[in-house]
Formats: sequence, structure tokens, C-alpha cells
Amino acid sequence: MNLSVDFPLILTVLVIISGLVALFDMLFLRKKRKLVKKKQPKLIEYAREFFPVLLIVLLIRSFLVQPYHVPTGSLEPTILPGDFIAVNQFAYGLRLPVLNTKVLDVGEPKRGDIALFRYPKNPAKIYIKRVIGVPGDHIVYRHKILMINGKIIPKHSVGMALDVEPGSLPIPVYKKIENLFGIKHKIYQWQQGGFLGSVDVVVPKGHYFMMGDNRDNSGDSRVWGFVPEKNLVGKAYIIWMSWDSENNSVRWHRIGKVIK
Repeated sequence: MNLSVDFPLILTVLVIISGLVALFDMLFLRKKRKLVKKKQPKLIEYAREFFPVLLIVLLIRSFLVQPYHVPTGSLEPTILPGDFIAVNQFAYGLRLPVLNTKVLDVGEPKRGDIALFRYPKNPAKIYIKRVIGVPGDHIVYRHKILMINGKIIPKHSVGMALDVEPGSLPIPVYKKIENLFGIKHKIYQWQQGGFLGSVDVVVPKGHYFMMGDNRDNSGDSRVWGFVPEKNLVGKAYIIWMSWDSENNSVRWHRIGKVIK
């Protein structure tokens, strides 16, 4: 799941430009304009009006909450394609916009969190996955069985479901409940095929191992490796809107659902 448009950069540039225009007007142009009774130019008017609004939006989006649209099903059944989620920006520390530099250490990801992060292979893209391994964890994934620090992570079947991706035919899957050290959540596993590789790694210091709940239809740390701590964006915590593109309708029952 990714989002390649760099909204923080665009928003920051708009704040800087509008702020500089408003400041230049206040320091050098306003008094002269009043003396000759000249009308305020539209550019300056817009800059003065939009600067405080843009600044507030930037501060909220950078340090408090930001929205995120989920385009794919790698976290099904927890998060569906078309879900709009709210992300807690300060869950893993306060970071400067654009630079993504941490200025205040508030907390760290825990196993089971649904985390938003910058894709290690291309930081311009934003991905969302579940935190499976924290620094020092020994992760083994083999024959569709997950082991952490020598312990098999238990799961039990709760029936069948369909893995639905926009524009693709549904795939029958097993729906299971996984108990990740007390964090119980549902996962999908294909009846046949899917991820058949083998993983045996130790999570290095300052890195995290991420996986999708749709275990056989997710590009994650099993494929492209660990996520550095500096790439973390925030923790997903609630679904505030959900759109079913297949049926062109709102999934009303998902609105307000807490993510866990």
C-alpha cells in the first residue's frame, strides 16, 4: 500500500511562500500602500488569508493526526481497500515535516501495531503494515508458520473468506485469528500458492520487521527487508471513512472502527 505524492513537502512550500509574502508586505509594503491609499494586491491578500490556515493544517498533519487512504488489500481483513484511516503522528516521536527528523522521543512501535512508514526502497512512498518484529527479535517464517524468538505464534481457523482486490477476481482464503503475544487479530491465508518463501532473520537495532495480515498477498519485510526507525511516520488507530469501489458505496459499518 503506498502513496507517492509528497503532501508534507507541498504543504511546507506553500506555508513558506505565503508566510514570506505576508511578512514582506508587513515590513515594507503596507505603510507605503496606506500613504498613497493604494488597494492591497490580490496576491498579498491571498497570502495573508491562507498563511495561518495552511500553517495550522501543517502543524496538525505533521505533529498530531494525518489522513491516509488505503488503496490495496495487503492488510485484509483488518483494513480493506478503500478505507480511510487516521494516523497518530506522535505515537513514535515528534518529527519535523519533510526532513522527518525526530525532535522528541515519545514512544516506539510495539508488536501488533499497524504502522505507517516510508518504504525503504523509495522513501517518497508511504506504506502501511503490521509490526511483527522489534529490534533483537528472531523472526522465522516457513511453511506459512510464524515464529518469534523460538515461539510459534498460534492461530486458529474461523472459516473461509474472499481476498478482494480492486479490479481482480476474488480469491478464496482461510480466515484465521492470530495471537501475537496477546494481540489477537484476523489474518488471511491462501488455500494454495501465495508466499512460499522462507525467512530466518534477526531484526537489527533501530529497525522493524513488518508484515501484512493478508499473508499470501502482501509485499513486506519478507520481500524487501527491515524498516529503519527513521522511516516511521505514525500509528494507525481508527477508520473514519470507507469506500467500496466495487459496489460504489460507503461501508457505513466500518466508519469509527478502531484499528487493532
